[in-house]
Amino acid sequence: MRTTILDIQKMKDRGERIPVITAYDYTSAQIADRAGVPMILVGDSLGMVVLGYSSTVPVTLDEMLHHTRAVVRGSQQSLVIGDLPFLTYASVAQAVASAGRMMQETGAQAVKLEGGAAVAPIIARLVELGIPVMGHIGFTPQSVNQIGTRVQGRQAEAAARMIADSMAIEAAGAFGIVLELIPAELAAAITARLRIPTIGIGAGVGCAGQVQVWHDLLGLYSDFAPRHAKRYASLADQIGAAVTAYASEVRDGTFPGVEHSATMPEDALRAALSPGAIGSRE
Repeated sequence: MRTTILDIQKMKDRGERIPVITAYDYTSAQIADRAGVPMILVGDSLGMVVLGYSSTVPVTLDEMLHHTRAVVRGSQQSLVIGDLPFLTYASVAQAVASAGRMMQETGAQAVKLEGGAAVAPIIARLVELGIPVMGHIGFTPQSVNQIGTRVQGRQAEAAARMIADSMAIEAAGAFGIVLELIPAELAAAITARLRIPTIGIGAGVGCAGQVQVWHDLLGLYSDFAPRHAKRYASLADQIGAAVTAYASEVRDGTFPGVEHSATMPEDALRAALSPGAIGSRE
């Protein structure tokens, strides 16, 4: 049975810290699900780590639907959240259509969208229609062209606005909220004021849970690691070494070996090659 938003709220109420991870395909979803991660976010970060875009802005709804379907198929217990990409929820009507497609066409159990008080009416309408919504404030990647990639909310005015945004998102009915790249002290203060769980990324230990990008956590980049990420493995190096070894063995003829090949009786092969056999040349 899948984790529900009610289960997530109970975890927060019990003081259990909530691990969340991104996944973008069937295999990564299987691994995360079997590891017992209660929530999987199919983030529009896939635009950068899977599709090679320079930001999340070019990601389309169809691309999100494609990857979210794969994650849902690969998971059995985790609650799957599908990101709504840039300019797919600019109005209430558009948000309803986009979120409706995400829920109906992928089997996801929730959606996530970025923004503060300005998107509260959109969140309220989606929740009213039965669509669980996770909010997202602080550094919002879809607004990178406006705010740049930097910590948000360091000054009093900006911090107060962020607190107000978080409370508006909760009041609108969101079941949780991502706090990205904000000071740890501010994240802890927001968490203390909200009933719903906060999920931090680069926001310190005071949040109710944490989310990390699959590729960052596993070290699937050989030359890049965000400050807020901890590498639990260095798979880029290991995978690179494995691929290099494979290519070398193909070149020198040591792969495939007998143990990797099928065989047939010699008399069957002779018969197949004999004159008159099907496909043989006279």
